[in-house]
Formats: sequence, C-alpha cells, structure tokens
Amino acid sequence: METTRTSGTGRRARTSPPSGPEASAADEPRRTGPLIVTEDLGLLDDLLRLCAAAGVEPEVHHGVPERRTSWTDPPLVLVGDDAAARCRGAARRPGTVLVGRDRDDPGVWRLAVEIGAECVLRLPDAEGVLVDRLADAAEGVGRQALTVGVVGGRGGAGASTLACGLALAAARTGRRTLLVDGDPLGGGLDVLLGGEREEGRRWPDFTASKGRLAGGALEESLPSVRGVRVLSWGMEPAVPVPPEAVRSVLAAARRRGGVVVVDLPRAADEAATEALTQLDLGLLVVPGELRAVAAAHRVASTLSMSVRDLRAVVRGPYAAGLDERWVADALRLPLVGELPYDPGIVADQDAGLPPGAEPRGPLGRFCDAFWACALGPGGAA
Repeated sequence: METTRTSGTGRRARTSPPSGPEASAADEPRRTGPLIVTEDLGLLDDLLRLCAAAGVEPEVHHGVPERRTSWTDPPLVLVGDDAAARCRGAARRPGTVLVGRDRDDPGVWRLAVEIGAECVLRLPDAEGVLVDRLADAAEGVGRQALTVGVVGGRGGAGASTLACGLALAAARTGRRTLLVDGDPLGGGLDVLLGGEREEGRRWPDFTASKGRLAGGALEESLPSVRGVRVLSWGMEPAVPVPPEAVRSVLAAARRRGGVVVVDLPRAADEAATEALTQLDLGLLVVPGELRAVAAAHRVASTLSMSVRDLRAVVRGPYAAGLDERWVADALRLPLVGELPYDPGIVADQDAGLPPGAEPRGPLGRFCDAFWACALGPGGAA
C-alpha cells in the first residue's frame, strides 16, 4: 500500500511502500515520477513546488532506497547536497542531478563526481532549468522529432502537395507524425488533407502561447487525419501568430519524437523565420524552368541564413537542356531527387484522396523513398 508524507508547506509526495520479505516487485506500482533524495525540509519544499509546476509526482527518500528499482527506474533523480554523501557507492545511472542552494561550497563538484551526477543545479537561479528537466522526464523525452520544412522555389511549385505526401508517408511507417501549416495564406493544409471539418485546435488557439507547452497535450488537441496530427489555420481569416507562440508549439511537437513536417511560405516573416530555425532539414521545391530557378535562387539565399541543411527537390517537366542535376547545381544545393509528375493527383483530390495518400502513386513512392533514406541507418535523422 502506498503511503504519503506531507512537507512543511503541506505538499504531498509519494514515498516508497514498506519493504520486506513479503514485498515483491510485482506488487510495486510502476513509478514514472522523479526521485528526490534529501533530508533538508526547506530544499524539499522547493523541489516539491517545482515538481508541481512541472506536473509530476515525486517519490521522496532520505537516502538511497533499499529497493534497487526505486533508484534505477525513475527518469530523474534529484539528490540534495545534504544527501550526496549518503549516495556514494550507489549504482551509477543517467539522469542524476545534484541540487542545492549554497553557491559558495567548492566541494559540491567533488560530490557530484562521486555520485555520478550529470550536473549541479543551484536554486533559485536554476528553477526554470529544473522545471524543464522535470517536465521532459514526465513526457519521456528522448530523441527529438526529425523536423523537415518544405518551401516552394516559386508560387505553385508544389510545396504543400509534397508536405502532405511526406506527412502521410511518415504516418504509414507507424511514426508519430505532425503536419504544421506555416503559411497563413496557403489555403489550409487541413483542407488539402480533407480534414477541415475535424474537431481540434488551430493556430488562432495558440497565439497567446509562451514558454513551455506539454507535448502530449498539444498532440491530443489537434485534429487527426489519416494518422497525421494537423495544425492548420481554420476557416476564419488568418490572425498573426507571434514568434514566441511558434517557438513554443514547435518545441513541444519536437519533444514528442517521430516526424514533424512544416509547410512554409517563400516570404519569411518573424514567425516563419522562427520555424526555419527549428528545422533539421529544409526542402526547396523547384520546377525545372529557368524563371523558376531564378526565383528559387533568391528564396534559397534567404533560407540559407536560418536553415542548417537546405536541399533541392526538383519537379519536372523540364525546359529544354535542363534536368534535376542541372537545377540543383545552379542553386548550389544538394539534390534530394526528382519529384515525379503525378497526373493522378487532381483526380484523386476530386475523389476525396489527399496528395500522396496512394503509396503506389508517383508522389507516394517518392515520399516513401525519402523517409527510407532520411530515417534509415546513417540517414538525416
């Protein structure tokens, strides 16, 4: 039976159940919250307050727990500097943090090394950092989502079509997939996917967002279409979304892992620029025409200031003397490949199928091949 203790401020935290011969691992409830090790009631009150702010319920011990799993299983262990000496000799584990308030103690770093702590955090200065670490642990944050942005080299290049195809192809692999409409004047990716009537939040609902958003709550709040969570603009006139809101939303989406695909406008305002800085890979879609290459060159010059890895996707048909390699070389960008002409897209949309929904079609095959490379061993992910 689980017991609780109350700190000096009245906050409650889990403590371990009685141990003994009659207690077995099968009887022990699964713990997903952090472990706090301290006898300093003032420090404990601060840590419990920060745990509450992060939405996690900790387990509290005065020293290393007798049950090994109580030490090894929590995603994060917070060791008070008063308890560090009692933790010497405990099994080394990732996610151990030494926490204290005495800035003038030079021996704290020696203690951190002795217990295998990843870092030392001093309160109150590091409260924000610690809340983020606690929230990350609660969400099970591991590898961040591979975030791919798609931008048209000129109007009508097919960037939104490719973004939809990539999102649907990623979802077919079973990965968590979020498609973000970063172009308020683009007509709405939810419409392109056929999900404009699906219930869920749109960009106007996030305009006041600042700081940290819970990734799980974000995901669950968005419409789901064909296995893809979609953040689009809705049917109302587009409202400006501050860069801070874009930063919060994309950071929360990336923490959930999987794949995030962002459809972005060619003319980058502050919000779009914020999105560009969070991309792992940018895809510039360029038709095989001289004027399109000239326009794409200007777009690429702007994107390269914010995107770490920008590559070209070239779409036929081609003007005389041009091919995909010539276009990529003219733009001085690595070539991802040729986006094949898909005459069936218009007919599919008339039949209610979004672009790339048919994996055997030209777009579907291109997107499947892209993810096989990007997400496979040694790929961009």
